[in-house]
Amino acid sequence: MGEKEQSTGGPHFVGTKDELIAARRSFRTLEGRDILIVYQQGVFYALDSYCYHAGAMLQNGDIEYKISLAQGEGIYKGTDPRQKPPVARWYSKGVKQRTHMVTETDGKVYVQLSEATGWIDSDYYQGEKGKVERAKARAAEKEPS
Repeated sequence: MGEKEQSTGGPHFVGTKDELIAARRSFRTLEGRDILIVYQQGVFYALDSYCYHAGAMLQNGDIEYKISLAQGEGIYKGTDPRQKPPVARWYSKGVKQRTHMVTETDGKVYVQLSEATGWIDSDYYQGEKGKVERAKARAAEKEPS
C-alpha cells in the first residue's frame, strides 16, 4: 500500500461534545471512510454512513431498517406463525453495519476506526463498486416518474 492508503490508526478528532450533541447526526470522512456520528440518549455512536441494505445515507430522513447503534446488528420485528397466538418479537440478521469506537476527552470527541476483520455488509458501499451503485441510486431518485 502507498502512504496515502495506510491507516494512520487514529483516534481521529471529530468535533466537540457540544457541537456533536447539537447536530445529533454528523457526517465525517476518516481515512477515506465515510462515517456517521450519532448522539442518542446521552451516548455517542459511530457507524458506516451508508445503509448496508441499499447504500442510502443514514444521516438523511427515516431509517427503514433497524440497526443496533452499538453493535451494527440488523434487527427486525416478526412473528413465529407456529406460536399460538403469534407474538411479535425482535429477531437478528447478524452484524450488518460496521461500527467504530467513540471516546471523549475534555469535551473533545474522537473516533477510532474499526479494526474488525472479515466482511460486513456496509463495507460494500465504502468501496469503488458501491460508490458507483450509490451514484446510480441518486440519479434514479432525481428522474421524473
